[in-house]
Amino acid sequence: MLKHLVFLMLVGLVVGNARPAHATETKAYVRAIPDAKTWKTYSKIVATDELGKFIIDVKTNDIYFFDVNLFNIHADFVLGVLLKKAWTADNIREYNKNYEKVKPRFILCYLTHHLKVDRWSFSFWEGDKIGADDVMRVSKRIEEAFFIKHLPFRPDSTMQQKVANEVVKRGLTSVTNDEIYKSAEYQAFTRGKAVGKLKVVPIGTPYEKATFDRGDIVLLQESYPDITPVAGILASAFSTPLSHVNLRANAWGIPNAGDKKAREKYGKLDGKVVYYEVNDTSMVLREATAAEITELANRVIAARHIDLPTADLTSPRLAMLTRQRAKDVVRYGTKASNLGEIVTANLPGVRVPAGFGVPFYYYVQHMKQHGLDAKVEAVLTDKRFATDTVWRKAALDGLRKAITDAPVDPATLDLIYKRVRLKLGGKGVFVRSSTNSEDLPGFNGAGLYDTVGNVVGKKELGEALKVVWASLWNLRAVDERSAFGIDHHQVFAAVLVQVGVNATAAGVLVTKNLWDTTDDHSFTINSKWGLGERVVQGQKVPEQIIFDPTNDGTKIISRSDDGVMLVFDETGGTKEIPVPEGSGVILTEARAKKLSAMVTAFLPVFTHGHPLDVEWVLEGEEFWIVQARPFVGG
Repeated sequence: MLKHLVFLMLVGLVVGNARPAHATETKAYVRAIPDAKTWKTYSKIVATDELGKFIIDVKTNDIYFFDVNLFNIHADFVLGVLLKKAWTADNIREYNKNYEKVKPRFILCYLTHHLKVDRWSFSFWEGDKIGADDVMRVSKRIEEAFFIKHLPFRPDSTMQQKVANEVVKRGLTSVTNDEIYKSAEYQAFTRGKAVGKLKVVPIGTPYEKATFDRGDIVLLQESYPDITPVAGILASAFSTPLSHVNLRANAWGIPNAGDKKAREKYGKLDGKVVYYEVNDTSMVLREATAAEITELANRVIAARHIDLPTADLTSPRLAMLTRQRAKDVVRYGTKASNLGEIVTANLPGVRVPAGFGVPFYYYVQHMKQHGLDAKVEAVLTDKRFATDTVWRKAALDGLRKAITDAPVDPATLDLIYKRVRLKLGGKGVFVRSSTNSEDLPGFNGAGLYDTVGNVVGKKELGEALKVVWASLWNLRAVDERSAFGIDHHQVFAAVLVQVGVNATAAGVLVTKNLWDTTDDHSFTINSKWGLGERVVQGQKVPEQIIFDPTNDGTKIISRSDDGVMLVFDETGGTKEIPVPEGSGVILTEARAKKLSAMVTAFLPVFTHGHPLDVEWVLEGEEFWIVQARPFVGG
């Protein structure tokens, strides 16, 4: 509550000074909202919700529906209009007591019309310690003064969920954010407009067989772990903004949405050139007009160009993360050097699994030793490379097979395996990509390259190295780099070899609120039980929360619906097992606070000015950071 006090003081001093002097003269509040017209006057739309706020005076039972277009926060209205007090530290401290369980003067409430599902709810700030009696009191008062009846209580935190369980026993209905999120037939992930040919991907199409052209607007009927560049995405199975497909669409700036009835509504347009527009609460998909098609044909797409760090191909040193800094990106790639920057900052409480970099030198050695560099050149210079997706995919498949079939130089493998035994204790390791074309401002390359988990043994290590090297030539990686104007001749693969953490849970944290662009303080955190691959693949809904480190507020968006988890196999590699019964909540408030504090501690290490996209794992109750990169997108 002290953090909330400080935050509120700062916000209040700004908002309070901007408060309209004529607020009380223009009906700053009403005592009842009898109809939809009045509601429209006193509410506002934020993203996919229509929001209103009200206050109940616990002494008089008076209710005040105030104009949220004039007053951004409850405190602004309470101090400026009801109490007519200045924004002082003492007054704010007194006001903040209204968030405790025992309310000295006011109950501070929210009304929400969830537009995507056309449902209503009332709620409280997620840090409010409101008790069951006051929730029942609010429900009764709304029933008397609001035109929509029988509103359910919507708990926004784990603490409030316990209160919801109690009031339900007393006859009040409740609805969770999880229920609202999963019941929505429509979800906008990236807003925008596009014209392109609609391609409906048949159910059962394997991910490896799915190929797309840059001008396609694709209708996906199943969840895919990734996708090559397209003009727009519409999915009938969707989960989270942080899946690789949705991150990719965000980075490309293309319209991207989910609609559970997409095939039923739009399947007849398969193969036609369509106009596609995505907004927060609705979308348009129809045949494009002649004018729109002409505009597309004549449109000059501005070439995007990403400058890659120049690669140093001469250094054979296997450097530990403790010996790497950001400048070492030229030898060890961005993933390893970013983690090295965190490790060498030596920040209390920040944990990164031990590891070392296998520099570009060894990839180049492998390619030259077996004549694979000539094969790369032959693919890149073939006239079909830029125009024929089917040919390009087949050629890249053949190139990757040649890379993995060729044996790793025995002396090189001995050297790398020796380091695993001596420096990493011979434990199972993760063999991860760390190229010079990922984790960059403007190009994060999430999911483009491969990781091999829980690698045990020298032979297995050699095979894993080749898989990661070969993944430089994944179709999705090549097409993504082409879309950003990256010269494939300048791209090289280093490898990060890191002690494997057999995670209790894992996930992604982005240091911004992806659900509310007006919130400058909160983090978005996704998680699932087990290892982290199932989070970013986006094939099941993860647990999603918004956590505000300034006041320890936790808002639940959804709970995980994944019944299986990925864990280490005792003999090496990974396996799926059922999530144990009664596993409960992953991101408790205590865990979310601990993770957010860790990320906040190393935020100053990165000076690129972008929000961070952080991958983490949870082992017991301890967090480990396994990747940090710029978040690319809106």
